[in-house]
Amino acid sequence: MMEPRGQELIKRYKANYGIPVDSVITEEMILKHWELEKHLRKELLESTPDNRWEVFERCYSKLYGELGWLTQLSHTERNEPPSVVYGNWIDVIGPPPMQVYEVGSGKAELIRYLASCGFECKTAEITPERGEKWVSPHPNLSWGVSDGVHLDRFEPTDFYDVVISINVIEHLHPDDLFDHSRGVFSVLSSGGRYIFATPHVSAGPSDISRVFRRDTPMGMHLKEYTYCEIARLLKQAGFKHIHSILRSPMKVRRLFGGHMKAKVSSSHMAYLCVVEKLIRALPTQELRRKASRASKLILFAPNIMVVAKKA
Repeated sequence: MMEPRGQELIKRYKANYGIPVDSVITEEMILKHWELEKHLRKELLESTPDNRWEVFERCYSKLYGELGWLTQLSHTERNEPPSVVYGNWIDVIGPPPMQVYEVGSGKAELIRYLASCGFECKTAEITPERGEKWVSPHPNLSWGVSDGVHLDRFEPTDFYDVVISINVIEHLHPDDLFDHSRGVFSVLSSGGRYIFATPHVSAGPSDISRVFRRDTPMGMHLKEYTYCEIARLLKQAGFKHIHSILRSPMKVRRLFGGHMKAKVSSSHMAYLCVVEKLIRALPTQELRRKASRASKLILFAPNIMVVAKKA
Protein backbone atom coordinates (compact mmCIF):
# COMPACT_ATOMS: atom_id res chain seq x y z
CA MET A 1 0.00 0.00 0.00
CA MET A 2 1.31 3.43 -0.96
CA GLU A 3 1.92 5.69 2.01
CA PRO A 4 0.46 9.21 1.78
CA ARG A 5 2.96 11.95 1.06
CA GLY A 6 2.97 15.70 0.48
CA GLN A 7 -0.32 17.55 0.90
CA GLU A 8 -2.30 14.35 1.36
CA LEU A 9 -0.10 13.39 4.31
CA ILE A 10 -0.38 16.88 5.83
CA LYS A 11 -4.17 16.87 5.44
CA ARG A 12 -4.45 13.47 7.13
CA TYR A 13 -2.18 14.53 9.98
CA LYS A 14 -4.09 17.75 10.68
CA ALA A 15 -7.40 15.88 10.65
CA ASN A 16 -6.12 13.19 13.02
CA TYR A 17 -4.87 15.70 15.60
CA GLY A 18 -7.48 18.41 15.18
CA ILE A 19 -4.92 20.93 13.92
CA PRO A 20 -6.35 24.02 12.17
CA VAL A 21 -6.06 23.79 8.38
CA ASP A 22 -4.16 27.08 8.13
CA SER A 23 -1.44 25.98 10.60
CA VAL A 24 2.07 25.48 9.25
CA ILE A 25 2.82 21.73 9.28
CA THR A 26 5.41 20.25 6.93
CA GLU A 27 6.02 16.71 5.74
CA GLU A 28 9.37 16.75 7.55
CA MET A 29 7.62 17.53 10.86
CA ILE A 30 5.21 14.64 10.37
CA LEU A 31 7.95 12.17 9.43
CA LYS A 32 9.93 13.22 12.50
CA HIS A 33 6.85 12.57 14.64
CA TRP A 34 6.29 9.16 12.99
CA GLU A 35 9.83 7.94 13.54
CA LEU A 36 9.98 9.29 17.09
CA GLU A 37 6.76 7.56 18.18
CA LYS A 38 7.86 4.22 16.72
CA HIS A 39 11.16 4.47 18.59
CA LEU A 40 9.54 5.53 21.88
CA ARG A 41 6.90 2.81 21.60
CA LYS A 42 9.66 0.20 21.65
CA GLU A 43 11.15 1.73 24.79
CA LEU A 44 7.79 1.85 26.52
CA LEU A 45 6.89 -1.76 25.75
CA GLU A 46 10.32 -2.99 26.84
CA SER A 47 10.13 -1.20 30.19
CA THR A 48 9.80 -3.27 33.36
CA PRO A 49 7.58 -2.69 36.41
CA ASP A 50 10.65 -1.45 38.29
CA ASN A 51 11.57 1.27 35.77
CA ARG A 52 8.17 1.89 34.14
CA TRP A 53 7.49 5.35 35.55
CA GLU A 54 11.02 6.55 34.81
CA VAL A 55 10.83 5.30 31.21
CA PHE A 56 7.33 6.68 30.59
CA GLU A 57 8.20 10.09 32.05
CA ARG A 58 11.36 10.28 29.94
CA CYS A 59 9.63 9.17 26.73
CA TYR A 60 6.64 11.50 27.06
CA SER A 61 8.86 14.43 28.02
CA LYS A 62 10.90 13.71 24.91
CA LEU A 63 7.80 13.42 22.70
CA TYR A 64 6.19 16.68 23.74
CA GLY A 65 9.52 18.44 24.20
CA GLU A 66 10.60 17.73 20.61
CA LEU A 67 7.15 18.07 19.02
CA GLY A 68 6.08 21.39 20.51
CA TRP A 69 3.48 21.94 17.80
CA LEU A 70 1.59 18.83 18.87
CA THR A 71 0.50 20.36 22.18
CA GLN A 72 0.26 23.92 20.91
CA LEU A 73 -1.89 23.24 17.86
CA SER A 74 -3.80 20.00 18.42
CA HIS A 75 -7.54 20.26 19.09
CA THR A 76 -7.51 24.05 19.10
CA GLU A 77 -10.13 24.55 16.38
CA ARG A 78 -13.19 24.34 18.60
CA ASN A 79 -15.91 26.87 18.07
CA GLU A 80 -18.38 25.13 20.37
CA PRO A 81 -18.79 26.29 23.96
CA PRO A 82 -17.56 23.86 26.64
CA SER A 83 -21.16 23.00 27.51
CA VAL A 84 -21.50 21.40 24.05
CA VAL A 85 -18.09 19.69 23.99
CA TYR A 86 -18.24 18.37 27.56
CA GLY A 87 -21.95 18.46 28.34
CA ASN A 88 -22.24 14.67 28.16
CA TRP A 89 -19.68 14.36 30.98
CA ILE A 90 -21.82 16.61 33.19
CA ASP A 91 -24.86 14.48 32.35
CA VAL A 92 -23.07 11.36 33.60
CA ILE A 93 -21.19 12.87 36.56
CA GLY A 94 -24.20 14.72 37.91
CA PRO A 95 -24.36 18.12 39.63
CA PRO A 96 -21.70 19.54 41.99
CA PRO A 97 -20.44 19.46 44.64
CA MET A 98 -18.28 16.35 44.16
CA GLN A 99 -14.61 15.47 44.49
CA VAL A 100 -13.31 14.74 40.96
CA TYR A 101 -9.89 13.45 39.98
CA GLU A 102 -8.62 13.25 36.40
CA VAL A 103 -5.90 10.83 35.31
CA GLY A 104 -3.72 12.13 32.45
CA SER A 105 -5.27 15.55 31.98
CA GLY A 106 -3.28 16.62 28.91
CA LYS A 107 -4.21 20.26 28.30
CA ALA A 108 -6.77 19.95 31.13
CA GLU A 109 -9.71 21.27 29.10
CA LEU A 110 -12.31 18.97 30.68
CA ILE A 111 -11.14 19.31 34.27
CA ARG A 112 -10.93 23.10 33.96
CA TYR A 113 -14.53 23.13 32.73
CA LEU A 114 -15.64 20.92 35.62
CA ALA A 115 -13.87 23.22 38.10
CA SER A 116 -15.68 26.20 36.58
CA CYS A 117 -18.98 24.35 37.14
CA GLY A 118 -18.32 24.08 40.88
CA PHE A 119 -16.69 20.65 41.26
CA GLU A 120 -13.68 20.26 43.56
CA CYS A 121 -11.08 18.98 41.12
CA LYS A 122 -7.58 17.61 41.05
CA THR A 123 -5.64 16.64 37.96
CA ALA A 124 -2.34 14.87 37.33
CA GLU A 125 0.01 14.12 34.47
CA ILE A 126 3.18 12.10 34.16
CA THR A 127 5.18 15.04 32.76
CA PRO A 128 4.82 18.86 32.94
CA GLU A 129 5.50 18.97 29.19
CA ARG A 130 1.94 17.81 28.75
CA GLY A 131 0.42 18.73 32.08
CA GLU A 132 0.99 21.40 34.70
CA LYS A 133 1.95 24.31 32.47
CA TRP A 134 -1.40 23.96 30.68
CA VAL A 135 -3.46 24.14 33.87
CA SER A 136 -4.79 27.66 34.45
CA PRO A 137 -5.06 28.73 38.10
CA HIS A 138 -8.54 28.11 39.50
CA PRO A 139 -9.71 27.99 43.14
CA ASN A 140 -11.44 24.63 42.55
CA LEU A 141 -8.52 23.02 40.72
CA SER A 142 -5.25 21.65 42.06
CA TRP A 143 -2.37 19.89 40.34
CA GLY A 144 -0.59 16.66 41.20
CA VAL A 145 1.83 14.14 39.75
CA SER A 146 1.14 10.46 39.18
CA ASP A 147 2.40 7.45 37.27
CA GLY A 148 -1.20 6.95 36.09
CA VAL A 149 -1.22 3.39 37.41
CA HIS A 150 -0.78 3.14 41.20
CA LEU A 151 -3.08 6.03 42.07
CA ASP A 152 -3.31 5.02 45.73
CA ARG A 153 0.40 5.79 46.11
CA PHE A 154 -0.31 9.43 45.25
CA GLU A 155 -3.87 10.05 46.48
CA PRO A 156 -5.89 9.18 49.60
CA THR A 157 -7.94 5.99 49.43
CA ASP A 158 -11.76 5.99 49.56
CA PHE A 159 -11.83 9.72 48.83
CA TYR A 160 -13.01 10.72 45.34
CA ASP A 161 -16.61 10.63 44.14
CA VAL A 162 -15.53 10.43 40.51
CA VAL A 163 -12.32 9.55 38.66
CA ILE A 164 -12.21 10.44 34.96
CA SER A 165 -9.84 9.91 32.05
CA ILE A 166 -9.99 10.72 28.34
CA ASN A 167 -7.79 8.77 25.94
CA VAL A 168 -5.42 7.54 28.64
CA ILE A 169 -5.64 3.76 29.04
CA GLU A 170 -4.50 3.10 25.46
CA HIS A 171 -1.20 4.80 26.40
CA LEU A 172 -0.59 2.59 29.44
CA HIS A 173 1.56 -0.51 29.26
CA PRO A 174 -0.91 -3.39 28.68
CA ASP A 175 0.52 -5.19 31.70
CA ASP A 176 -0.46 -2.21 33.89
CA LEU A 177 -4.14 -1.89 33.05
CA PHE A 178 -5.30 -4.14 35.88
CA ASP A 179 -3.14 -2.24 38.41
CA HIS A 180 -4.48 1.03 36.98
CA SER A 181 -8.06 -0.18 37.49
CA ARG A 182 -7.27 -1.33 41.02
CA GLY A 183 -5.65 2.03 41.74
CA VAL A 184 -8.76 3.87 40.57
CA PHE A 185 -10.93 1.52 42.65
CA SER A 186 -8.84 2.27 45.74
CA VAL A 187 -9.11 6.07 45.58
CA LEU A 188 -12.86 6.04 44.91
CA SER A 189 -15.25 6.35 47.82
CA SER A 190 -18.05 3.83 48.27
CA GLY A 191 -20.46 4.31 45.37
CA GLY A 192 -17.83 6.28 43.46
CA ARG A 193 -17.53 5.96 39.70
CA TYR A 194 -14.76 5.69 37.14
CA ILE A 195 -15.85 7.40 33.91
CA PHE A 196 -13.50 7.15 30.98
CA ALA A 197 -13.20 7.31 27.21
CA THR A 198 -10.82 5.39 24.95
CA PRO A 199 -10.68 4.49 21.23
CA HIS A 200 -12.23 1.19 20.15
CA VAL A 201 -9.78 -1.20 18.50
CA SER A 202 -12.08 -1.87 15.54
CA ALA A 203 -12.23 1.83 14.67
CA GLY A 204 -8.45 2.27 14.93
CA PRO A 205 -5.63 2.56 15.07
CA SER A 206 -6.22 6.04 16.46
CA ASP A 207 -2.62 7.15 17.00
CA ILE A 208 -0.25 8.41 14.30
CA SER A 209 -0.45 4.97 12.64
CA ARG A 210 -3.81 6.06 11.19
CA VAL A 211 -2.09 8.86 9.29
CA PHE A 212 0.15 6.29 7.60
CA ARG A 213 -2.70 3.82 6.89
CA ARG A 214 -1.50 1.13 9.24
CA ASP A 215 -3.90 -1.54 10.50
CA THR A 216 -2.48 -1.80 14.03
CA PRO A 217 -1.02 0.81 16.39
CA MET A 218 2.68 1.42 15.80
CA GLY A 219 2.96 4.62 17.82
CA MET A 220 2.26 5.36 21.46
CA HIS A 221 -1.13 3.73 21.65
CA LEU A 222 0.32 0.59 23.18
CA LYS A 223 -3.00 -1.25 23.04
CA GLU A 224 -6.54 -0.37 21.94
CA TYR A 225 -9.44 -2.25 23.50
CA THR A 226 -12.96 -3.63 23.05
CA TYR A 227 -15.98 -3.16 25.30
CA CYS A 228 -15.85 -6.81 26.39
CA GLU A 229 -12.16 -6.65 27.33
CA ILE A 230 -12.70 -3.53 29.40
CA ALA A 231 -15.79 -4.88 31.17
CA ARG A 232 -14.02 -8.12 32.06
CA LEU A 233 -10.95 -6.33 33.42
CA LEU A 234 -12.97 -3.82 35.47
CA LYS A 235 -14.91 -6.63 37.11
CA GLN A 236 -11.65 -8.39 37.96
CA ALA A 237 -10.48 -5.13 39.57
CA GLY A 238 -13.52 -5.08 41.87
CA PHE A 239 -16.10 -2.94 40.05
CA LYS A 240 -19.59 -4.46 40.12
CA HIS A 241 -21.59 -2.29 37.75
CA ILE A 242 -20.20 -1.61 34.25
CA HIS A 243 -22.36 0.60 32.04
CA SER A 244 -21.89 2.20 28.65
CA ILE A 245 -22.99 5.74 27.89
CA LEU A 246 -25.56 6.30 25.19
CA ARG A 247 -24.85 9.75 23.79
CA SER A 248 -25.66 11.75 20.71
CA PRO A 249 -22.94 12.52 18.14
CA MET A 250 -21.19 15.90 18.28
CA LYS A 251 -23.01 17.04 15.11
CA VAL A 252 -26.35 16.48 16.82
CA ARG A 253 -25.20 18.23 20.01
CA ARG A 254 -24.09 21.21 17.94
CA LEU A 255 -27.52 21.36 16.32
CA PHE A 256 -29.33 21.31 19.66
CA GLY A 257 -26.83 23.43 21.56
CA GLY A 258 -25.60 20.54 23.68
CA HIS A 259 -29.01 19.82 25.23
CA MET A 260 -29.22 16.15 24.17
CA LYS A 261 -28.55 14.39 27.47
CA ALA A 262 -26.38 11.27 27.67
CA LYS A 263 -27.81 8.17 29.34
CA VAL A 264 -26.05 5.43 31.31
CA SER A 265 -27.21 1.93 30.38
CA SER A 266 -26.24 -1.64 31.28
CA SER A 267 -28.42 -3.10 28.50
CA HIS A 268 -26.70 -0.85 25.94
CA MET A 269 -23.35 -2.14 27.20
CA ALA A 270 -24.48 -5.72 26.55
CA TYR A 271 -25.73 -4.68 23.12
CA LEU A 272 -22.37 -3.08 22.26
CA CYS A 273 -20.51 -6.27 23.19
CA VAL A 274 -22.69 -8.23 20.76
CA VAL A 275 -22.21 -5.73 17.92
CA GLU A 276 -18.45 -5.54 18.41
CA LYS A 277 -18.17 -9.34 18.19
CA LEU A 278 -19.87 -9.19 14.78
CA ILE A 279 -17.54 -6.39 13.66
CA ARG A 280 -14.45 -8.17 15.00
CA ALA A 281 -15.38 -11.25 12.94
CA LEU A 282 -14.82 -9.32 9.69
CA PRO A 283 -11.63 -10.45 7.88
CA THR A 284 -9.72 -7.15 7.58
CA GLN A 285 -9.17 -4.07 9.71
CA GLU A 286 -10.31 -1.85 6.85
CA LEU A 287 -13.68 -3.62 6.82
CA ARG A 288 -13.87 -3.37 10.61
CA ARG A 289 -13.21 0.38 10.44
CA LYS A 290 -15.93 0.85 7.83
CA ALA A 291 -18.37 -1.27 9.82
CA SER A 292 -17.60 0.71 12.99
CA ARG A 293 -18.39 3.98 11.23
CA ALA A 294 -21.56 2.60 9.62
CA SER A 295 -22.72 1.05 12.90
CA LYS A 296 -23.16 4.50 14.44
CA LEU A 297 -26.56 4.35 12.74
CA ILE A 298 -27.49 1.39 14.98
CA LEU A 299 -26.14 3.05 18.13
CA PHE A 300 -22.69 1.45 18.17
CA ALA A 301 -20.12 3.87 19.61
CA PRO A 302 -16.64 3.38 18.07
CA ASN A 303 -15.21 5.68 20.75
CA ILE A 304 -15.70 3.80 24.00
CA MET A 305 -17.18 5.69 26.97
CA VAL A 306 -17.84 3.60 30.06
CA VAL A 307 -18.93 4.07 33.70
CA ALA A 308 -17.69 1.59 36.33
CA LYS A 309 -19.23 1.89 39.81
CA LYS A 310 -17.63 0.89 43.10
CA ALA A 311 -20.34 -0.95 45.04
